[in-house]
Amino acid sequence: MSTVTPAPAWPLPVIGAVPPRPDAALLRRFERISAATACAILHKLGIRRTWLEGPVPLAAAPHTVGVARTLLLMPQREDIMSGLDQEYVERHSALWRVFDDVTPGDLLVVQANAAPRSGCVGEILATAFGNQGGLGIVVDGRVRDTPALLELGLPVWCTGATPHYASQDELFPWGFHVPVQVGGCLVLPGDVIVADRDGAVVVPAGLAEAVADSAEEHEDWEAFSRERIRAGARLADYYPLNERTRREYEKERGR
Repeated sequence: MSTVTPAPAWPLPVIGAVPPRPDAALLRRFERISAATACAILHKLGIRRTWLEGPVPLAAAPHTVGVARTLLLMPQREDIMSGLDQEYVERHSALWRVFDDVTPGDLLVVQANAAPRSGCVGEILATAFGNQGGLGIVVDGRVRDTPALLELGLPVWCTGATPHYASQDELFPWGFHVPVQVGGCLVLPGDVIVADRDGAVVVPAGLAEAVADSAEEHEDWEAFSRERIRAGARLADYYPLNERTRREYEKERGR
């Protein structure tokens, strides 16, 4: 029996402006920068909340760098929109529309407020996203169809699994290309996301080049220190570098 839902009292979905994309060459520089290093560099730059707390790899997720394509889920209020008629309502929502113009290199970032009973993305939507060049999905909530998601090989960071579809319980897909709060962090469309087994970190688009510059040097001296410590050197001398060992590092690297 079909359930009649009220006509929405608010024009949905809410669609923000398509943001400018970071330069492809700049994004490639992040391919060798870990989430931990990006997080540490941003902290030094005064940006303290960058780790998207909550989402963890659904499987052994590879290091992934992408451009944030944001999706906002909001609490349902039945006079505006609800998920009672899933197939006739949800398919016209932001959850479907966000996939209309996926750009290769996108990483879908979903605000789901850590809801335990909303399966924000499942097999079919994830398949469509990956087919269009999407690189991965970060959700501060649950996903569904996890066996199929694992077979797809699309990296997913989430808080767990549920059999529910996205609007089956307390949330409804509200808008995309809009600011979202994920894991306690503000994520803007077009920000850079660096994600690996440690989790996902948001790099503000305007700071991406500065982070890349500092992170590359940081990763390089850490690699140098790692070599020395593995060879038996004293931890206190090489992590972090002191004045003497930094001269050693700079000499070896030809700086």
